[in-house]
Amino acid sequence: MTLKPSPEKLLALGMSFWNAKTLLSAVELGVFDALADGPADLSTLTKKLGLHERSARDFLDALVAMKMLDRESGQYRNTPETDFFLVRGRPSYVGGLLEMANARLYSSWGNLTEALKTGQRQSENKEEGDLFGALYADPDRLRGFLAAMSGVSAGAARAIAEKFPWSDYKTFIDVGAAQGMVPVTVARAHAHLSGGGFDLPAVGPIFNDFVAANGLADRLRFHPGDFFNDALPAADVIIMGHILHDWDLAQKRMLLKKAHDALPDGGALIVYEAIIDDDRRQNAFGLLMSLNMLIETAGGFDFTGADCESWMKEAGFAKTRVEHLVGPDSMVIGFK
Repeated sequence: MTLKPSPEKLLALGMSFWNAKTLLSAVELGVFDALADGPADLSTLTKKLGLHERSARDFLDALVAMKMLDRESGQYRNTPETDFFLVRGRPSYVGGLLEMANARLYSSWGNLTEALKTGQRQSENKEEGDLFGALYADPDRLRGFLAAMSGVSAGAARAIAEKFPWSDYKTFIDVGAAQGMVPVTVARAHAHLSGGGFDLPAVGPIFNDFVAANGLADRLRFHPGDFFNDALPAADVIIMGHILHDWDLAQKRMLLKKAHDALPDGGALIVYEAIIDDDRRQNAFGLLMSLNMLIETAGGFDFTGADCESWMKEAGFAKTRVEHLVGPDSMVIGFK
């Protein structure tokens, strides 16, 4: 018997921005921070968060229905998931990405139709020629962006630390290291490794603070530079995470060639992204991330594992392979 089509899925997807904005506002307002030390009732939370009486109950109960909060006997509390990942100041906090989504991406994505018609980026500073130059010139925006990148990289960093054969290598450099989530995670898991991060000079103090706070300043150091104008630091392993997708094809190829040149024979390059499946049917997040690059950058786009392997071989890598990491993220490894 053929089932009649239902509009339920279509309507839920089309209105899913309701759920997203409710969660983003909860992070912005500090709902999960307010419950970090224990449960609270409606009245207490309303006052603590500065909510209007008309909105508070529906807002908090919507978070309960979305499984972002629990409620028992009139007391709201964080779920184990939100308590671990969305309380500011905790090492496991990944809300920086959601803060950036709320402050920047949510409004920019409202112009997706324009981007699809014109091929032009639609971010809040779209009239400026250099997105990253403007971003890195503002210390507050930069710190928020780098914290967001830590949120993007945290899960993949743990998987890279676990799945890559680090016992075969001694040194590594994370290119475009941001706050330093990947170097810190890898170094913490493998005491024999030393290395650091390469990024624009403005990132240095933020990277050094994060490394020092994790007790790894003796093994990790910051290398300032511009990967378009400077050679990459030499190391046994070079990592590029969520870097290649920012740039057009010619720039991607140039960065892969620079990595190849910086590696010794036997060295390895790890490129990790939300790698699109080769058939371009399954990894919706990777495809949507590519649309985000349309919104955010002048020429960036995401790619399949097969795409990246072919570019690596063009750059001179002898062997390549693709390995899933976590969620939508995979790594493409090139061996010199």
